[in-house]
Amino acid sequence: MANNRFERILGFFDLHQGEDDQRKVLENVMSSVSFRGSNLWILACAIVIASVGLNVNSPAVVIGAMLISPLMGPIVGAGFSLGIFDFQLLRKSLKNLLIATLVGLIVSTLYFLITPFKDPQSEIIARTAPNIYDVIIAFFGGLVGVIAITRVEKGNPIPGVAIATALMPPLCTAGFGLATGNLRFFFGAIYLYSINCVFICIATFAIVKYLRYPVMQLVDSRRQRQIRHVMTVLILIMILPSLYFAYALFEEKKFNEQVDHFVSRNFIENGYTIIYRKTRFASNPKNVELAFLNKRFTAAEMDSLQDLFTKSIQNTRLVIRQDTADLKKDILNELGADRARLAEKDKVISGLRQQLAGNQLNSGPLLEEIKLLFPAITDIAISNHRYTASNEARTIAMYRGKKALPDTELKRLRGWLARRLNIPNLEVMYDDVATP
Repeated sequence: MANNRFERILGFFDLHQGEDDQRKVLENVMSSVSFRGSNLWILACAIVIASVGLNVNSPAVVIGAMLISPLMGPIVGAGFSLGIFDFQLLRKSLKNLLIATLVGLIVSTLYFLITPFKDPQSEIIARTAPNIYDVIIAFFGGLVGVIAITRVEKGNPIPGVAIATALMPPLCTAGFGLATGNLRFFFGAIYLYSINCVFICIATFAIVKYLRYPVMQLVDSRRQRQIRHVMTVLILIMILPSLYFAYALFEEKKFNEQVDHFVSRNFIENGYTIIYRKTRFASNPKNVELAFLNKRFTAAEMDSLQDLFTKSIQNTRLVIRQDTADLKKDILNELGADRARLAEKDKVISGLRQQLAGNQLNSGPLLEEIKLLFPAITDIAISNHRYTASNEARTIAMYRGKKALPDTELKRLRGWLARRLNIPNLEVMYDDVATP
């Protein structure tokens, strides 16, 4: 009885339930590996979109680029090939991944060479210091992705995996590093990109082994050990630096918390208004600069504060700025930079609004005519849509009413709208979600 209950519990976690035909899955994986024709064009366009998103600091645009990127194909193909010992597929996957990486670097570098905006935004900076959390995200995101690929019902996980593992932004950030000569950005971003590639591949390998996909060729135990050793070395190469970066991130957060606590206890609680604060964690010794609105400290007070600060936070220097002329210049420079960033964001928002307005057709004047010809219709919305894969444009009219029009009336409405708007390929659909 207990064994049956345990088996039923294990059945909830059985990945063989809902599994697609393995030959069909392998065919789909092999077809998605190659970068030729449309795939290469889609990749280049996705790189440009991601570069623009990083450049203008727009997370929405970056997410859109991640969704249309085909970079996952050769990485999953490499994981499958290792799992089934198909070394021809492995060579093909690695070759196409190298091609995709080079295309991504070239296109993003060209974009950042051309664009007049060279300042690194927060979306770019976030991709330059990977840590152990990025390893965890890549591995478990890869697990979700390959599990979805092997299901009969693919479901919604794959777009989420594309966003979570984020292959496109670090590749574009590496291009930014090349274009601006910032090697720290380049190597940090390439390291993050490599982490994502390696751990998605390893997650794929693990699921393929668990699901017992048939091997393509027999491999002796010596060759299998070599494969395991190579994967172990790759894991160590990826994990060890990420652990160091995670430790550095933890130390920086702890340092900032200590500074916040000291500033709050010794200044804010005493009623001193801070108008300027700058922290340099990477310097040696670390540096904290402060300036106050109406409080001026004597030399003895500053020495006392420095001693107290050094006792509270090791290897850190406190600088209280009272040179108002230089301070005013620094503050004005920062305000000017903020205004420039806001102006650029306003420009992007204005462009998006114009694009959105271009996709909407003014259906207001039509509604009264439509109500006279088709009394059952209470409201209508008409807009342009563009398909992602084929880039084909379509105009769609959504109408509301107490019930859907009969086929004859629907055909008459479609013909009338097509003539009235001079749009021959117009589509008409009934909106039954929120009928008044």
